[in-house]
Amino acid sequence: MTAGFWWILMSMILYGGLHSLLASRRFKAALQRRFGFGIMRWHRFIFSILGGLTLLPSLALVALLPDRQIYAIPPPFSSWLRLLQFAGLVGLVYGVLQTGFFNFIGLDRVFDPAVVDRTPQFITGGLYRLVRHPLYTCTMLVLWASPSLSWNRLAFNLGASAYFVIGSIFEEQKLLDEFSGDYAAYRRRTQAFLPRLRRPRE
Repeated sequence: MTAGFWWILMSMILYGGLHSLLASRRFKAALQRRFGFGIMRWHRFIFSILGGLTLLPSLALVALLPDRQIYAIPPPFSSWLRLLQFAGLVGLVYGVLQTGFFNFIGLDRVFDPAVVDRTPQFITGGLYRLVRHPLYTCTMLVLWASPSLSWNRLAFNLGASAYFVIGSIFEEQKLLDEFSGDYAAYRRRTQAFLPRLRRPRE
């Protein structure tokens, strides 16, 4: 294990904490009290930009800190893993398009403030029929299906995966409040991250 492992893991913990704070209801309520309800048309878009920018320091640490390889899987097995990573990327793009790219990054409400007042769309088709958090699943597939792994990348992967799992808990509480029994029923029949081998009976 390298010293960089702990620096990267700590940076990911800080990233997750900041990201969760900015997405929290308490923070949104404080924004509304300070700037009025109109600020909410900008919140998701700014949140998306900050999410990307605040991840850059962790990525820089992965690239710049001294590192040591843990393993490297040789061909042809490495090619199979690359295919899994590619499948994860395709699923990630499809999942974003399914929810709407402008909605995903928050530009829909910037262009049309009325979107803020609309009831969110409850999506259960496509990838959401397989798992409740397909974007997280696909991202973790890209991260963990790599045919090689170093200590720096392990720290990043662990931090990102922990953030996805913890973030999904808060996200699901929000969805339960918004969609009540419909989401509770959806949660009972659909796994969070790994698809069921057999669909449960309704």
